[in-house]
Amino acid sequence: MIQFLLLLLALFVSSGSQAADKLFIGTGVGAPYVQEDRQGFLDLLVAEVFRRLGQDGEIQVYASAERALMNANSGLDDGDAMRVAGLETIYPNLVRVPEKVVDNDFVAYSLRHDTATPAFEALRPYALGYIVGWKIFEANLGAGFQTATVQDAEQLFTLLANDRADMVLFEEWQGRWIARKLGLPVKVLAPPLVHTEMFMYLHRKHTALAAPAAEALRAMKADGTYQGIAERTLLRLLQPQDARP
Repeated sequence: MIQFLLLLLALFVSSGSQAADKLFIGTGVGAPYVQEDRQGFLDLLVAEVFRRLGQDGEIQVYASAERALMNANSGLDDGDAMRVAGLETIYPNLVRVPEKVVDNDFVAYSLRHDTATPAFEALRPYALGYIVGWKIFEANLGAGFQTATVQDAEQLFTLLANDRADMVLFEEWQGRWIARKLGLPVKVLAPPLVHTEMFMYLHRKHTALAAPAAEALRAMKADGTYQGIAERTLLRLLQPQDARP
C-alpha cells in the first residue's frame, strides 16, 4: 500500500513538473499569425523555439494587444510574442529575445488607387480608415488628413468594400488575410509606410532563456525551418487569390 501511494505521489509530482514547464506567450494579433487550429505563424514558431530548448511553448491569444502586454509584464503570462525593440525600457519586467521574430510592415490598402506611399504625406488627398487606438497611425495622421476609425479589421475593410474610404491602413499580413477572407481584390500599396523589426519578450523570471531562445531562432533560420513556417502561413498570401483562408 505504501509503495502504491509513493508511486501515485511520484506521478503527481512528475505531472506537476511537466505542467510547470509549459510557457504561455501572449499576443493580441490575429490570423495568419495565430489560428484556432494552432497552425498560425506565431503558433508554429513559438512552439518550435521552445521545443528546441526542451520546453513546451504555447501562444495565448487576447482580443487586446494591451492586455497581452500587461499580462506578460506582470508575469501572469511568460512573455509576449511580437513587439518592437526597446520595450524593455518602458516595461522593466520584460527581457527581449535578441533575434527578430519577423519584419512587420504597416501599409495602405486600396481597391482603386495605385499611389506610391513613401511617407504618410502621400495619403493626404485621400479618405483614410484605420482601427481606433493604433498609435502608429494616430501619431502620423494629424490636421488636414481625412480619417475615419473603426473597431476591428473586418469593419476596416468593409469601409473599402462600401466605398467609404479610398484607402485603409493596417499591418500587411493580417490585412492580406482579412481581404482574402472577404473576397476583396485589394492593392497593397508600396513602399510600406512603416517598417519595423518585431521581437519576442520574456518575463524577467525567464531571463536565462532569452539567449538560448535567440540561438534557437537563428538556428531555425539557418536550417530552413523558419522559411518553411513562413511559407505555410504568411507567404502563401502572396499567391493569386483563388481560395480564401
